[in-house]
Order: sequence, then C-alpha cells, then structure tokens
Amino acid sequence: MSALAHIPLGRRIPASIHAVSCSLPTMRAVIGYEEKDPAITLLMRGGYPRFVQHPFLRRAAEHAAGALGLEGHQLWLTSSPRAAGALHAWLAPAEPRARVVAHEGLNGVAFPASPETFARAKTFLQHTGAMLSSREAEDYLWRAGLHAGRQEEAVFDGDAPARVKGVVGRAFGAGPDRDVFLTNSGMSAVHAAFSAAGAVQRARGRTRWVQLGWLYLDTIAILQKFTREPARDYHFQSDVFDLRALGRFFAEHGGEIAGVITEVPTNPLIQTPDLAAIGALCRAHGAVCIVDPTIASPLNIDVLPHADLAVNSLTKFAACEGDVIAGAVVVNPASPWAETFRREVPGWLEPPYPRDLARLAAQIAGYPALIARLNRSTPAVVEFLEKHPRVREVFWSLHPGSRDNYLKLARSPDAAGGMVSFAIDGPLDGFYDRVRLPKGASFGMNNSLISPFIYLAHYDLVTSESGRETLRRAGLPVDLLRLSVGAEPVDEIIAALAEALG
Repeated sequence: MSALAHIPLGRRIPASIHAVSCSLPTMRAVIGYEEKDPAITLLMRGGYPRFVQHPFLRRAAEHAAGALGLEGHQLWLTSSPRAAGALHAWLAPAEPRARVVAHEGLNGVAFPASPETFARAKTFLQHTGAMLSSREAEDYLWRAGLHAGRQEEAVFDGDAPARVKGVVGRAFGAGPDRDVFLTNSGMSAVHAAFSAAGAVQRARGRTRWVQLGWLYLDTIAILQKFTREPARDYHFQSDVFDLRALGRFFAEHGGEIAGVITEVPTNPLIQTPDLAAIGALCRAHGAVCIVDPTIASPLNIDVLPHADLAVNSLTKFAACEGDVIAGAVVVNPASPWAETFRREVPGWLEPPYPRDLARLAAQIAGYPALIARLNRSTPAVVEFLEKHPRVREVFWSLHPGSRDNYLKLARSPDAAGGMVSFAIDGPLDGFYDRVRLPKGASFGMNNSLISPFIYLAHYDLVTSESGRETLRRAGLPVDLLRLSVGAEPVDEIIAALAEALG
C-alpha cells in the first residue's frame, strides 16, 4: 500500500476481511462515524473489531439466534463461556430476561431486542475485549453453509502458541512457558491483569486503584467502571511526572491501594514516567504495578523489572500485517507476586482462537525488522515536524520532557519506536483531509496510520465545554494528530506530510 495514496472511505486497512482498521479519509467521515451518520457508516466495510461489530459476528449471531428459536431476541457472541457469564452478570440488573446461550461451539448472551441493552452489551465487550473472533465466526458460518470459503492467508503450520510465546518471552525477558499468557486481545490482557490483581488484593482489604497518566480510553473505562466503589476506589493522577503527589497518595492510603496501572509511554502524549521509582513505591507499600509498553514495544524498552505484571497488545507491531487481534499478560518472575499471578491470571484470560494464533505466528517473524525500521524512520519524521512552521507541538518517546526516563528503559539509545503525536496551527480538516497517508484507528502496522486521535477516542469530550476543559487540564490538545509511522520509505511519509502542511 503506497503511503502516497488516498484510501476511499470505508475500505479496510489492510485489504483483508479480518483487517483491524478502516479508512476514515476526512474529518467529515470521522465526525459522521462518531455520530453514527448513515451516510458514513453504511459505506464502512469494517472497523476496529472492539468498536465496530464485524459482519461475520452479526451474521453468526443472527443464525445462532434463529437456530435456538430466539425470535424477537438479539444475541451477542463472546469468546468463551466464562465471558458469556460475565456479560450476563453485567446485563442482568437492567435486563433480567437476558440469558446465557450456547450453540454448536458458540457462546453468548441473548436478550429481548432492545437498542439500549444491545449498546450496553457492546460496551462491556469493548472494555473487556471478550467478543468472538471474526475468524471463529467465519468458521461457524462456513460450517453452516452460509459462507463460501475462508480467507486465504499465510498461517504457521507448527505449534503457534509456543512460537508466539517464545517471541513475546524474549521481547520481555521472561520465561515463555511459565510467565507469558496469551489472550484474545490487548484489552482482554489489561482486563485480566486488573481482575487477577484485584481479586488477590481484595482478599487483603485493598480496593483502591491509581490510573497514572492519561491512558487508552478502555483502560480508563475498566478503572472507572470495574472498581468496587468507583467514587472511592478510582484515583486519577494526570501528571505522570509528579512523584511527590503519588507519594502523598500512598502515604495517606497505602494500606488500601491495590495497584497502579500506567502506560510506558502513555497514549497519546507518549510520556514516560520514572518507572523505577513508581515500581519501588508500589513494592514498598504492597501495591501491584501493572505496566503497558505497547506504544513503544517491549522490543524497545525493558519495563518488566519494575512491574509485577506487564500487558501488551500483540495486535500492534507483532501482528504487523494488521489483521489479527491478540494480547499477552507477562509475569515478572522476580516479583514477590510471581507465583500468585501464575496461578491467578489464567482464570481471567479470554482464550485466543487457534486460527488467530496461527495467523499471528506466521507474521510475528517480521516483528523485530519492523521495529528496527521504525526506530530509523521516526526520528527523521520528528525532525521534519519540529522544523515545520505550522507544527505547534510534537510528542514522541525522546521528547525533552521525558527523554531521560525513556532512555533509562530503552534497550538501545536509538530505540525510538514508531509513534508520533502532533498538533498544528490552522484548521484541522485542512491538513487531515489533504494528507495522503492511510487514515484510521489502530497503530503498529507495516503501513503508516494517522488519525485525529481525540476525536476518535474521546468524541464525547470534544463536543462539550466541560469535556474540552477536562482535555485542557490533562494537557491534551483537541486537535491532536496521532501518527503511527509505517515501513514505507521515510521520504514518502515526510513528502505526504509536507504536501498537506503546505
């Protein structure tokens, strides 16, 4: 895919039925997608799977509901029987007629047709990453004679779990057999780590959680919605660098704190806190430290020595062709919690579908080469942006605000990663509509991806005065653009940016 080609609205990125992104080439398309404008949504052939119900899932649910005689009902399919039970528990207080169902290997929750219940179920599955895999739905439709043939794609013909665990274990510096646990999505990994740690800490009377920094929206949602008493147990510290404030909170509530969740670097400001100090603070107070290094990749930074659990979206960089959803939870073998988490984490994991793992295992060999290329290309893109008169702010791993913290973790001085966020002077749509780069959600593919991140992730905040004030206090420009640098020739990427900036 050329970096210098506009991709029509709604086309999958990449051109696979299982693609994890979809082209939103203009600001009008972005806003129409967020506002569910049929003029936009009816043209979309896909979308990020946790946000846009895959057509295979929709067809499989309709067929299974018909086979079960559930006339007048809707059905959400889940990745496991355990997930179906959790979804049912989530829906039951508002919809007591919801029930767990199973049909020919599929599991889910059925309920009387209702837009409100459907949306509530979708939100739960979005947060937890527990929805059915598109490949599993494809296989179900194929077996039922409703789908002519499965997607032709390269797959690994050996022990796919062992291959993937081996690469992930080497990336983190952990034992693949004892300390690496695979799951069906990066969000499922976050939810599993949070749930396992939460269960262990609740037994010790600890229920408070700290969100350090502005994190990915569904990680925020897990902390806001799944803590025992959110008004008391959820604490947000926006400034990742303010160790004094974090220390004061621990001094006041240390015996009640279950853990800290942070991203290193954060998404989308790409800020790196002093992770060693944070890990030491957690260790001193008996709190669990959960770290997500997905933005930079564990191939670039070594976070595990300072964490008890690490979570990683393997959808990013490891699945470099952009057509697999997967994740991992990694236990720090030196953590005092290591044995406990080796026992606890598996019970919270959503299993990856074998075809997804076989596909991931086939492309994960390209992971190190992609990271090496991005480490060379990203500094050149940043240099161009920082020198351009229309670019107001540039955020990346070696930003002066957290360069030192990042380099303490970096596996080499040039391990810059592939993510850049920036804000420009002038109308956002004037730039975004013109830039000839792939535009859509996700990151960490062979191809570049650019998006108006705040509009896609936090449209509810963009469209209200109070929301804009929340963003301002967190240091998030409303017009922030997030660029995932790809493997295209870097001069093509820079030329596309230069053309759009004028």
